[in-house]
Amino acid sequence: MASADLIRSCIDSIRQISDQLADSILYLDAGCLEAFHFIGAFPVLLELGVHAVCSLENASPLDMTTSWNSMFVGPTRKVVIITSRLLSDAHRYILRCLGTNRTVLRCIIFTSISEIAHSAYIDSPLGPDAFNEYESLLIQDYEELLKKSGKRGLHFHQEREAEASENDGKQESKKLLVSVHHFPMILCPLSPRVFVLPSEGTVAEACLSNDSDDSVSPGLPSISTGLPSDGEDVPPGATLTANFLYHLAAKMDLKMEIFSLGDTSRLIGKMLMDMSSLYDVGRRNKRSAGLLLIDRTLDLLTPCCHGDSFLDRLFCSLPRRERISSSLPAKSSPAPKLGTHIKVQRAPLDIRIPFGTIFSTDEHATNSTQLSEGIGAFISGWNAGAIVNESSDHADKIITSALDNGYSLLSGSFQSNCAGANYLETLLDRRAKDGAILIKKWLLETLQHENINVNLKGRPGLLSASEIHAMLKRLAQNQMSLIQNKGIIQLVLAAVLALSEPHNSHWDAFVNAEKILSITSLDTSQSLSSQIRDFINTSTSVRSNEQDRRVRPSQNLLSFQDALLLSMIGYILAGESFPTSASSGPFSWEEEHSLKEAIVDAVTENPSSAKLQFLHGLCNELEAKLNEQEDSAKPPKVDAFDDQWGSWDDEEADDQNEQAYGDMQLKLELRDRVDQLFKFFNKLSSLKRRNLTLREGLVASSKYGSDADTRKGLLYKLLTTLLAKYDVPGLEYHSSAVGRFLKSGFGRFGLGQAKPSFGDQSVLLVFVVGGINNLEIREAMEAVAEYGRPDIELIVGGTTLLTPSDMFDLLLGSSSYI
Repeated sequence: MASADLIRSCIDSIRQISDQLADSILYLDAGCLEAFHFIGAFPVLLELGVHAVCSLENASPLDMTTSWNSMFVGPTRKVVIITSRLLSDAHRYILRCLGTNRTVLRCIIFTSISEIAHSAYIDSPLGPDAFNEYESLLIQDYEELLKKSGKRGLHFHQEREAEASENDGKQESKKLLVSVHHFPMILCPLSPRVFVLPSEGTVAEACLSNDSDDSVSPGLPSISTGLPSDGEDVPPGATLTANFLYHLAAKMDLKMEIFSLGDTSRLIGKMLMDMSSLYDVGRRNKRSAGLLLIDRTLDLLTPCCHGDSFLDRLFCSLPRRERISSSLPAKSSPAPKLGTHIKVQRAPLDIRIPFGTIFSTDEHATNSTQLSEGIGAFISGWNAGAIVNESSDHADKIITSALDNGYSLLSGSFQSNCAGANYLETLLDRRAKDGAILIKKWLLETLQHENINVNLKGRPGLLSASEIHAMLKRLAQNQMSLIQNKGIIQLVLAAVLALSEPHNSHWDAFVNAEKILSITSLDTSQSLSSQIRDFINTSTSVRSNEQDRRVRPSQNLLSFQDALLLSMIGYILAGESFPTSASSGPFSWEEEHSLKEAIVDAVTENPSSAKLQFLHGLCNELEAKLNEQEDSAKPPKVDAFDDQWGSWDDEEADDQNEQAYGDMQLKLELRDRVDQLFKFFNKLSSLKRRNLTLREGLVASSKYGSDADTRKGLLYKLLTTLLAKYDVPGLEYHSSAVGRFLKSGFGRFGLGQAKPSFGDQSVLLVFVVGGINNLEIREAMEAVAEYGRPDIELIVGGTTLLTPSDMFDLLLGSSSYI
């Protein structure tokens, strides 16, 4: 039987809709563009006869004039739209796309959200027959749009599409034909066996917890307490995740034995069990697989820390693409209803790599290379009017700017399969130094393959940035070479940027600080709180150094935002090392009071560096107060005196009283916000105390060590324990459809089925609800490799790919409840 391969399954799903894709303009929303880039699907789309691929959010009438295939002539009559969103969320984009391309006769829409999920999602207006309902609604809104623009019906349609002409010989139809289908395989595979969900898709953006005492973020599951749920208030993200996993398993021909750990994972497991019992009865030809669902909140420490992972460094250091789709409602949309869930703002996985850095400024200006000439001419052609009647110097600047924009088009997310080489798959289990050495090896092999001689002067170590740029310049000397070797060029540039300053020093500073916190947590609570306070106080020196031009700011200094992330790490460590039954938290009142005062002082001194969610609405007032203090410290001007001697004393007294009252109100509000922040910190510290699995620990926990260098994440510990067939406290097994059938039927005659073990399955699918970290992926691979069963196929997935900055945004940033 063929091995499980996510990329192959995605490509097969695309080929299954080849008839609909042929001879069409394909529109993809932001989430689908991200997913298709990871899959490497664009050559397949060209092979299947797609005229062009366009952005759904940026649809234009010019899209109809573009074509990848020169053999197609004439206007395109068919549009295919694939969206990773609910139909109701994508509706305004779909309607605008049709409104700008009015020669279209047929519109085929694929959505990654099933009809069941549409009807179950609380914010969706569509019911059980969602697809048919939306077909009618879209045609109705489309005709209304035409009427508003002065058209009567669809009189401009003169031809009928091939699909319509075969419809039982009926009369030629002049109405737009719309059909909606389900296309579940919208995911971002980092390798054939590792995946996350698109950052701008509904599944990834949906809330995984409702705002309550047990919630830490809408993008993370609630804190697991082990208590049974009433089932009335299911987070929308849980419903969508269950539907996605069910259809993913169906596409990969897997029959799942479901295990869950955590309250939200338990809900998802129950929904999967119910769906399997309804739709999988009678289907026995599937491959058995173990599905392990884990709540992210069971281990918040691992994704918050800066582990030794090469890919973590890349994704943390490289800038990301700005989000294409807006979470704000359209101008004509009504205000959000009360109780509507917040949408989580995930950072896009598409990275921005500075391709232009491999060419010098002189080459930009003179177009000395064939590549610069080709790209410059192409980009300048779109802006030719800006160069007419301009001086030569100004024209060169315009061409240079256009050329830089052309290089930026080559940026984007890493492809899982680039020219037959799975670079990301190989880098997933690499540490930072090993990954850099491996990329250097790939670069040299590529240069050798292109018959490019390079003199390394016999140095076996890492290369300097100038040497690497010189190699890349020779490798990208023409368009063909650049396109063929884009994958390795992209990785090399990313590695150079991630390992350069200030990114390298900043990462190392975090690593050292986290080691200090880990070691201090083994001592006393006083030592740990004192260390956290030192990080907060030290962070205030960054701004003062930046203001003093005579002092160069140290690159390894951590900002106030960094200090807050370290504070969260410190509180989580404190909850593990100093568990307490009191609700106040792991630190004494005196220790926590000193931490609060340190944060109040840091915010007061540097309000511009504290533009955080929990201080929303206070930053401007704090900055104004700081400016007033700086102005009052200046000596008064002598010429400001006048003859109004009698009114001065009264006016000054009133101003001073009013100012003192305002200062007191501002300080009270600031302290109240800081109190709320520390209530959140204490909630994070209660993870171990409130969860059975963390409280009782895993069987073989002594082998993992507590030192910062040997510390392993929960996923590694969990897989090691399960593969060794030890019991895990709190792990719940959800019977498969076959198991329930035997239990309810033949089980009465003594033909019951024994509970299966997760480690007995040949395919293991681990999905972390809330997101997964690159370090965890590497540790999961290590756990399976140590088990010694080469026949096991491990598939690891998560809601999103998490870096420490993503965790900060989820816990304290724009996607938080604070």
